[in-house]
Amino acid sequence: MAKSNKPAVGIDLGGTNMQIGVVSSDMKLLGQAKKKTKAADGAAAVLDRLVEGVHEALAAAKLTIKDVSCVGIGAPGAVDPGAGMVLEAVNLRWKNYPLAEVLTKRFGVPAFLDNDVNVAVWGEHQLGSGKGSRNMLGVWVGTGIGGGLVLNGELYYGHFMTAGEIGHVIALPNNPPGHRSLEHNCSRTAVVDQIVRLVKANRKSKISELCEGNYDDIKSKMVAKAYEVGDEVVTEVIDHAAELLGIEIAGVVTLLSLERVVLGGGLTEAIGRPFVEKVERAVKQFAFPERCKQVKIVASQLEDTAGIFGAAILATNRL
Repeated sequence: MAKSNKPAVGIDLGGTNMQIGVVSSDMKLLGQAKKKTKAADGAAAVLDRLVEGVHEALAAAKLTIKDVSCVGIGAPGAVDPGAGMVLEAVNLRWKNYPLAEVLTKRFGVPAFLDNDVNVAVWGEHQLGSGKGSRNMLGVWVGTGIGGGLVLNGELYYGHFMTAGEIGHVIALPNNPPGHRSLEHNCSRTAVVDQIVRLVKANRKSKISELCEGNYDDIKSKMVAKAYEVGDEVVTEVIDHAAELLGIEIAGVVTLLSLERVVLGGGLTEAIGRPFVEKVERAVKQFAFPERCKQVKIVASQLEDTAGIFGAAILATNRL
């Protein structure tokens, strides 16, 4: 962040939560805030919560918005960073939303937009598990599934500026509509849906006890706890999701000859190394040729702060 000595605000806007932080020019997290996204409340309400969160993070850092150089934000779904436009965010139900322009007006400082996984992947590439790699893929498994690519040491956007959307790749084309993509089958949302359907079909699972019968409120940590004790239903669903995810990642590794894959997101972080190992096993089974099986599959090091740091770095570089 050599272009400015002022701190920058970094925002990771997810489908479930938003992480907000103030990052100094020497990569220190000065203040942080976390809010629920609550996408169902509509764009205006989400923006109000986001603005409130930014001021909370600034207050924690003992700063005001006038003390920062810029705001960087990663939003879920397909975005056009140059235009500052959210093209389509399924989790937020936004389409062609000029987020960068809206935030610039709200804060009075320049705001820059990118995809939420792109900013997290860039954070990991610069400061975390991806550091030192030239060619890497990041896959974040949470409410949905997002991806980001670093090729030849730079974020790769592609011709239409939407590269990395691995969650929307069709993984199981013979499934019914709405159940065909990687996101439909391997995201935390999909995993919970599969577990609940099996429980309601009279399969016994510890998940019923952990959620106290409230199947609409199953969190990643509950799934991780049931997996840890060897719950049969949860293990079956998670292992299947990890294998399918690994197969799709192996295809990308084969296509682009990548040296590293970083796995992040709420579900990955909750289950931890066992999930990463299951994905790694599938990647190394299906990657081609033999030398591509040497790809390193690693967990996010920065976790919740990856998107904060990545968004702040990208925004400062674009200032």
